[in-house]
Amino acid sequence: MKYGLVLEGGAMRGLFTAGVTDVLMENGISFDGAVGVSAGAAFGCNIKSGQNGRAIRYNLRFAEDERFCSVKSLVKTGDMFGAEFCYHTIPNELDIFDSAAFEASPMDFWLVCTDILTGKAVYHRMNRVNYSELEWMRASASMPMFSRIVEVSGRKLLDGGIADSIPLRFMEKQGYDKNVVIVTQPRDYVKHRNKAIPLLKIAYRKYPDLIKACAERHKMYNKELRYIRRSESEGRTLVIAPPRKASCRTYRARYRGAPGSLPHRTHDRHGKPGQNKKFYGKIKIPLCSRGTHTATLYVFIGGETFLRKGSSPEPLFQRLLIEFCPHIGRTCKK
Repeated sequence: MKYGLVLEGGAMRGLFTAGVTDVLMENGISFDGAVGVSAGAAFGCNIKSGQNGRAIRYNLRFAEDERFCSVKSLVKTGDMFGAEFCYHTIPNELDIFDSAAFEASPMDFWLVCTDILTGKAVYHRMNRVNYSELEWMRASASMPMFSRIVEVSGRKLLDGGIADSIPLRFMEKQGYDKNVVIVTQPRDYVKHRNKAIPLLKIAYRKYPDLIKACAERHKMYNKELRYIRRSESEGRTLVIAPPRKASCRTYRARYRGAPGSLPHRTHDRHGKPGQNKKFYGKIKIPLCSRGTHTATLYVFIGGETFLRKGSSPEPLFQRLLIEFCPHIGRTCKK
């Protein structure tokens, strides 16, 4: 049996995903394969390289650096997230990405892009790290209107979320029987038609299939959500979702309190011990296909994620490994 990990994008909402994947690594939990979309790829690659805390660390460190993300960068370069700084300078010089560990890991890692000529998803298997591969990652996270079109390997690409936002079906087709899906919107979220379609029609008038994909993205997204819910009800998937919709500034917010007696670690904006951390919320997750047994997941942006069952808190995926794997795919006894 093969276990997979599916990571949705969502720009800075991806730091919710980073908090969960950090705990995966803290508890030595690995998967046979993973697929990331947009921020899910940019942050999720650290689970293959085994770099716990890296995504949150460099996001906090460079949050106010105009080279990292700023309107000035968008005006000067065409990319709100600086292409060279984010995808080459940071991983190669400032917060080094462990390419040797990434390439040595047996985990397969895919990222999703959208081909702007066809409007279809492109699934790229990334098991090496070089300039071209990092350009594939940049393409996966290149949001329309806020990024330049990325040309790599003879393709013209943009954000993978346009064509396939939550690629659970893709992982199942690759032979992954059980999957953990980390989404960055609450469970009750429903996507609506993009109000910026008139602007997209002007900006990308040479690419009608891309415009069509953008215009119908809400239908694709909601269809994928229905499929994920059905998969979860059948016991093939565990979905971890934030308890509420977060603003793009959530990751910058100050720590505002945590559940009583719950252990936690704090970090400042440079990734060092401090008090600059926010309690994101608590989430009920099922430990069986019927949902009879649940546990509470406490998520901290810039810190740790804990699973509380009863009165004693425990690291998330230590409990997940013990209880999720045996329960998934079968119902609970009364």
